[in-house]
Amino acid sequence: MITFGGREKRAWLLGIATVVFLLGTALGASPEVTREGAALSLQETLIQASEKVAPAVVNIRIVRLTYDSFFRVVPGQGQGSGVIFSKEGYILTNEHVIHEAREIKVVLPDGRELEGELIGSDPSFDLAVVKIEAENLPLAKLGDSDNLRPGEFCLAIGNPFGLQNTLTFGVISATGRSIGPARGKILENLIQTQAPINPGNSGGPLIDLEGEVIGINTAIIPYAQGIGFAIPINTAKEIIDELIEHGRVIRPWLGVSTLCLTPQVKERFNLDVDSGCYIIKVVPESPAEKGGIKEGDVIVKINDQDVRTIEDLQRVIKTKKIGEEVTILIFREDKYEKVKVKLEERPTE
Repeated sequence: MITFGGREKRAWLLGIATVVFLLGTALGASPEVTREGAALSLQETLIQASEKVAPAVVNIRIVRLTYDSFFRVVPGQGQGSGVIFSKEGYILTNEHVIHEAREIKVVLPDGRELEGELIGSDPSFDLAVVKIEAENLPLAKLGDSDNLRPGEFCLAIGNPFGLQNTLTFGVISATGRSIGPARGKILENLIQTQAPINPGNSGGPLIDLEGEVIGINTAIIPYAQGIGFAIPINTAKEIIDELIEHGRVIRPWLGVSTLCLTPQVKERFNLDVDSGCYIIKVVPESPAEKGGIKEGDVIVKINDQDVRTIEDLQRVIKTKKIGEEVTILIFREDKYEKVKVKLEERPTE
């Protein structure tokens, strides 16, 4: 847990108080509300939110086989975080935390150390479900990430460097971000946060001031300050049942990585199109490549359904069937074209 000395704590409180006070004034709050009083109120909200979730945040320790400089097989260790979301003992974490794990140990905040069983994972989402057998488990509530706005306060909880239940505070910087390749994958539709996310935080929850999980911390940009990323919890909620039932996500696959068509993207790539998803990568031998889609194309519609955001693209593809042929309207070299693509099952990785 982050601690402050008296002077540091007062400076931090007054800094936060200024924001709260100005917001309150703009909204017509009573002038009797002092800056420090507002800060103390916010501080109590942060404490209450973290106390709702922290007991359900676990440390995940894994053993995987690696090779030394003489190509001998030796056990290697890794660790990350996870969050318990079901009384049956299911834990949500990152796929890269448990990737190629031969052994999984789960350490609860109350000191219990339990064997973990990998139930399912999907590298393309960087999500995994691990199960433990135990009673009286603390649970975190999975919230709603669809309506997050830049500027909202958030908290990241995890176990950086093995330090149990470390809390960091910040704001939502942006939504709909794509980064990569990270660990060989391009991750899409991420929450960008200014809350510090350190090694070992991966798999831990990003929470709102209600104490509900809004994301799963997944990535940082090395050597960058104040830039971390989380997978929206609604993305996780869409695939949890499949991971538990099938061990993987069974879903139609297009095979592209995209960016939202923001004004910045339009200017950078000189695109004269109102909305869509800009393609930054086409997977070799994917349905998209077979259908003639290229990097630099903009997906505008699928079967007459508008595609304005990455969420739209994912939502439309998810409703289709494996083997179904779809008509995709693309914008390429200052003109619109239609291509037909036959969707395939997402390959196992």
